[in-house]
Amino acid sequence: MATLFISDLHLDESRPAATDAFLGFLQTDARSAGAVYILGDLFGVWLGDGDPTPLNRQVIDALASLTAAGVPVFLMHGNRDFLIGSEFCKATGITLLPDPTLAWVYGTSVLLSHGDLLCTDDLSYQRYRNIIRHPAVEKTLNGLPERARHGFIKYIRSLSATRSGMKPPEITDVNQSAVESTLHEYKVRTLLHGHTHRPAIHYFDLDGAQATRIVLGDWYEQGSVLRWDETGPHLTSLGYGTG
Repeated sequence: MATLFISDLHLDESRPAATDAFLGFLQTDARSAGAVYILGDLFGVWLGDGDPTPLNRQVIDALASLTAAGVPVFLMHGNRDFLIGSEFCKATGITLLPDPTLAWVYGTSVLLSHGDLLCTDDLSYQRYRNIIRHPAVEKTLNGLPERARHGFIKYIRSLSATRSGMKPPEITDVNQSAVESTLHEYKVRTLLHGHTHRPAIHYFDLDGAQATRIVLGDWYEQGSVLRWDETGPHLTSLGYGTG
């Protein structure tokens, strides 16, 4: 019975194929899983637990059906859905994880992260993250009227897309020194993250022994899934872009 890991689905109304693929995944592969981990950016944007759009309601109901069937589901905040809170967790039956989190997966201690904290070369993003994720700012955002939240998030997304397009790829990837420092801090040799949309399994030397960094891809172009069973981790794809 495999444990499944996904991230960066970026679900929103503009990508109905990605939503359909996710709902299908919850009805098929996920039903026979030992557990499902969503490592951030489930939604393209989450404006707070009081944002009951038809898509949000559909996803909530599907997740609630899965957890009611006895499959544990764990969710980590991403850079786009960090306002997901206790109401969402209660409605879906999922467990919200801090970033990073240690998990024991088939005999391996694995450090789970969304991954954006490791992109330390992207100084402007890290400054933005420190501000937007401050508890006082999050509280203010949650207290804004829905229309104001929509306007603010739309502006931030537009600004982020413009800046990201101007940055060289190495700036927006994780920093290897940050990876090694984090593994040292948590005393593990395996890291699993998303965020960068560059699916791969990287092996490297850490203090004279092999360490592993597994990167999940997105769903709207790659349909990336990591299946981890007694034979180890297997990075797979739905086989097509989900639109």
